[in-house]
Amino acid sequence: MSIDTTQILLISAISIMTVIFTIVGIQLIFILRDARILITKMNTIVHELNNMGVNMNNSYSEVIGFFSGVKNIFNLVDTLSKKRAKK
Repeated sequence: MSIDTTQILLISAISIMTVIFTIVGIQLIFILRDARILITKMNTIVHELNNMGVNMNNSYSEVIGFFSGVKNIFNLVDTLSKKRAKK
């Protein structure tokens, strides 16, 4: 049984495609690995931004609470001064 030129071309084409697909597969593995690293870094950044937002929200609440306390003290002083003025 002899191998004619069509079979040789078919075997060489399959061999070349196998090599090309292997190279593409290896490159795809590298791309997916880099994508995983990038997504991990982005997740860390988003987590830190979320923490910063929560901390800023708590800071605003503390500032508002402070000014509410100062307002209550002024209202108390005003009420006491009115009571003394009535006496």
